[in-house]
Formats: sequence, C-alpha cells, structure tokens
Amino acid sequence: MTGLTSWTSGRLGKRSIARSTVAIAAALTSLLLSAPIAGAASKAAVEQQFQAWLVKDLWPEAQGAGISRGAFDKAMAGLKLNWDLPDLVPPGSAPPKDQKQSQAEFSSPGSYFSEKRLQGLAGTGRSLADRHASTLRKVEAAYGVPGSIIVAIWGRESGFGGAKLPYSAVEVLATKAFMSTRKDLFRRELISALHIIEGGDIGATEMKGSWAGALGQPQFMPTSYLKYAVDFDGDGHRDIWNSVPDSLASIANYLKKSGWQAERGWGFEVAIPDGVSCAQEGPDRAKPLSDWAAQGITRISDKAFPSKELSASTMMLVPAGTHGPEFLVSPNFYVLKEYNNSDLYALFIGNLADRIAYGGGAFKAPFGDVGKMLRSDVLAMQKALVAKGYDVGNVDGLPGFKTRRALGDWQAKNGLAPTCFPDASLKGKLR
Repeated sequence: MTGLTSWTSGRLGKRSIARSTVAIAAALTSLLLSAPIAGAASKAAVEQQFQAWLVKDLWPEAQGAGISRGAFDKAMAGLKLNWDLPDLVPPGSAPPKDQKQSQAEFSSPGSYFSEKRLQGLAGTGRSLADRHASTLRKVEAAYGVPGSIIVAIWGRESGFGGAKLPYSAVEVLATKAFMSTRKDLFRRELISALHIIEGGDIGATEMKGSWAGALGQPQFMPTSYLKYAVDFDGDGHRDIWNSVPDSLASIANYLKKSGWQAERGWGFEVAIPDGVSCAQEGPDRAKPLSDWAAQGITRISDKAFPSKELSASTMMLVPAGTHGPEFLVSPNFYVLKEYNNSDLYALFIGNLADRIAYGGGAFKAPFGDVGKMLRSDVLAMQKALVAKGYDVGNVDGLPGFKTRRALGDWQAKNGLAPTCFPDASLKGKLR
C-alpha cells in the first residue's frame, strides 16, 4: 500500500513515502547501480543469482505455503529483476547509510493539505458518489462505513481508480524480496501474491501495482488483499483492479475489520481555550465527548456537538501542538490510521470525506511555522525527556503524540506556556 507517512507518525505507514521521495530514491538507486561497487557482482551475475534463488530458495518456501508447482512456474516464467526500483541492495553492495537523524525532514504539514488538490478530489468525489450511489448504499449497509469515507480513500489512493499502475506486482515483489532493504517483508508479500494467483482471482501478468507492490484501486498489499478484498459484484472474483463495487466494498471491509464504529464520524476541528492543557492528547486518554465540552472545548464551526456522541469515547489530537488545527477525534480516526499510519493522512481523509458529504472546506485554523526542526534535535529532546521520567513513545526523532504531550507537561511544570511541539527555542532549555 502506498501513500505518504507524515512527520507525526512513529513508523512507516502501510502505503508510505511521497512521490517526490520515490523519484529521488529511484534516481539515487539508478546512480548507485550504474557505478562500480567494490566487491559487488555484475548485473548479469546478480540475475543468475536471482534465478537460482527462485528455484532453490523461494520455491521450497512457496511449496510449503501450499502453492502448486504449476502456479509457481507460470508466475515466474521469464521473470527478471527490475533494477529501476528504489531501496535495492544488490548482493555484494553495502546497504545505504542511515542518515535519518541528520535530516531536516519535518516539512510544514500545511503543504500536505493542498487546497487545489482537495477541491479537485472533492468535486470528482461528489460526482462519483452520485454515480455509484446505489452501490455505496449497499456497501454502507453491509459494513457500516460511510460512503464519503470510502470514496475519500478511493480518491486518495488511486485517483478513484484512474491512477496508472505500470508495474508487474510479481516482478516488484520478487525483486524486493531478493535484494531490498526489507527483504523479509517483501518475501511475505510475494508468497501472498502467489496465493492470490493460485486462487484464480487474477493472473500474474494482469496483477499490476505500484513501485512498492500495492495492488489495484484500494492499493492493498497482497497480505491485505487476502484479508480484506471481497467480491461485491458477484462475478466470482475479488477484482480490485477493474471492479468499482469490489474496490469500494474491499475498502469498507478493511475499515470494518480494523474496528470502524458505525454511526460515528471521524472527529471535529475544535477550539481549545487558554488554560486547557494540550498535553491531554492520545488514544490512551479518551474521555466522553461531554467531558471535553465541559472544559470549554467547542467546535470551531460553532455548531453543537451531536447529542448522540456526547457520551461516546473521544480523544484530543493536536498534530502540531498549539501551532496548528486542534481536534477531538473518535476511535474511527485511529482506524483510518490503520490504513496508513499517519495523522496527516487520517486528517486528509476526514477532511475530504466531509467535503464530499457536506460540502465542507479547509480546516479553519492554519498550520503555523513548524516543520524546520532537525530530526536529531527532536531525538535529543526525547532523550532528555526520557531521562526526566517521561514516556515519549518511540525515541526516534519523530514527534508523535506521546512526545508532544510529554513536552507540554514538561513546559507547564517549568513555567512555560505549553505548546506541545518541539521548536528551536526549547533546545537550550530541555537538557
């Protein structure tokens, strides 16, 4: 599954890495592979090793997983390595050095919410929601997920099925299983792809995907396809490449099985008054919505909170601390993060769905001047907070919710106005 992992996420998402990053990585990979590497085998020699690996290593594993010899041979017929993919580590070459701690990689999240793009997706999404209204009603009845959420994910993942999928999924997965930085992950996905082919839903040559092996209109990795893809049009095949009903229902099934709560939305943009700590966020600090309202938190739209949700579990979310939009979110927000583990992705889907369903617009509060911190600086702050007894989650230089609230708590205890987000002014104070 492909997409964008934001700087608010603590780990790589299910469909992560922006296209600009992919282009850079692909260019660097091509440059590295075209240059002589001490001890590295030639491409021809690596291709020979790959063919031997298919026979001696991959086939026994596939056989043990229940793949027939006929299906395996048909899928692997004429298969060669794709040398243009990013993140490759050919035999005999060294993996790329990890430079993540020195990168200034927290670009402003405001750029993620391109108004031009969101307006375009919303307009197309409304039109397609009308066109497929009958199917969406049936899908919503079956899975309890609003059609607007389904259509928003469909649009974000594949441009409503219009995005080109130029890669052979088997070629991509086999290449990465043989010589990528995450061989074990792609090996599992390759075996799952063989199960899909064995099951007869699609042939190896028709199984198209992204550069990372994500499949079809919902951009499922093969393991997710096996868990969540459904045949909703009744033709006997789970066809997420060509069937809109199968694609929409498969997205809904993914969300339902990930815990989507029917009859609840994803969340609300809110105004948190001065004096109410931003250090209360996180899915582990849920309260009834009425409790948050009692603290003076209001919808930024000035509308009342839905009465049916007042007793329901709700969480504070401040992805940029006090420097950006503030939210109260339902558990469904975290279900959206199961699709792509990024706060910004889930907010993008929620905002786009609201535009499709209600004609909503951009978040009212802007993202402020954030996104200029070095990851190494954030890492140093995390280590300092841990030394003071705070739980910051993963000590990885990424300002996730535990880091944000720990920082806000420390600020309050040291006479500083809590901002719940790392900035340069805190580097000398937090030691």
